[in-house]
Amino acid sequence: MKPPQLEVFIRLVRFLDVDAYGLRRFVLNWIVETREFTADSLYEIVSQRFEVSKKSIASLIGYISSHLGLLHVNKRSYRSPKRYMLKEEYVDLAKSVLKPS
Repeated sequence: MKPPQLEVFIRLVRFLDVDAYGLRRFVLNWIVETREFTADSLYEIVSQRFEVSKKSIASLIGYISSHLGLLHVNKRSYRSPKRYMLKEEYVDLAKSVLKPS
């Protein structure tokens, strides 16, 4: 593993270690499966299983994007919502962290 990927791997493991209710694991798994999403689409899926607010989902997306560095953000026009995409170089890394031990 390259050093930057090793750093992301360690951050991902720590991110999931403090996941008391399974929300973070569920969100990360859904992101890996979907690869591209909006905050509203993620909220719709997560709110069916967990009691969460849109603000908490937006915060979680921001953390995954900025601190973990897994997401690329794209806004096509000023009226369209932000679209988040999982960076290709981290797909296999995220899958390996999500595998049951």
